[in-house]
Amino acid sequence: MKRIIILIPVFNDWRSLKKLLNEIDKNIKSIKDFYFECLIINDASTEKKPIFKKPKNFKSLKIFNMRLNTGHARCNAFGIRYVNKNIKFNYLILMDGDGEDRPVEIKDLVKTIRKYPNISVVAKRVKRSEGTLFQFLYKIHKILTYLFTGKKIDFGNYTCLTKKDVQKLSNKASLWNSFSGSVKKYLKTYNEISSTRGLRYFGPSKMSFYKLLLHSFAIISVFRYQVFLRSVSLIMIIHFLDLNLNSINFSIQILAGLFCLIIFFISFRENETELLNSQNNLRNIIRI
Repeated sequence: MKRIIILIPVFNDWRSLKKLLNEIDKNIKSIKDFYFECLIINDASTEKKPIFKKPKNFKSLKIFNMRLNTGHARCNAFGIRYVNKNIKFNYLILMDGDGEDRPVEIKDLVKTIRKYPNISVVAKRVKRSEGTLFQFLYKIHKILTYLFTGKKIDFGNYTCLTKKDVQKLSNKASLWNSFSGSVKKYLKTYNEISSTRGLRYFGPSKMSFYKLLLHSFAIISVFRYQVFLRSVSLIMIIHFLDLNLNSINFSIQILAGLFCLIIFFISFRENETELLNSQNNLRNIIRI
């Protein structure tokens, strides 16, 4: 049978993780031609980890404890690189640990890779469950991302990657900034399933406007050369047309300011890549 690894980062939200594992267990029960293993990346949680029991339909469950808190994106990057270097597998599923990536859709991911076994699958967001304000801000995020990169990115971390694509992504520096941006940039072909963003199992969403803005910059940073070319092209077009309207000049200033912020953001994040690249941040691994 083919082997699927499920990778889930967690920071303090152990209650949601427990429920998520139980829900995954229910949904993979009927899948007989694959077996599942689960890797939990504990991002240096400050709350005490409860006692876990391996779900019945998981072949194995491991918790990777990190020394330092590094954030969701870097936990995914670390997990992808670790799996690529140290574990035999056929597919890797990435999902969030709070319930917003719905376990029931694992069946759709598996159904798609059965049909197209050599092509990765992304969960395309066709419906979201958050409030009106967040959905409005999320649309701004998508517009901002498209404005700077020319790319429409309508999926997040919830994906099923082939081994070949894991190998391709694992050595990309941009993976430390944005997983979805890296997938969009480096995987020329992938399939899609329709996905509804679920509600968090417990507590309100932790995605603030500030974090959403950083998320946009993280994706944009993956396409920094495209950002530079698009920014320069826009300025040259305006200069060539000799458009001296105050509103346009102001827009150019805003554009230049955002570009400078993005460059700063890129530099800040890339200075920390060696932390996980050397894997010195891994404290221990607990097998359950």
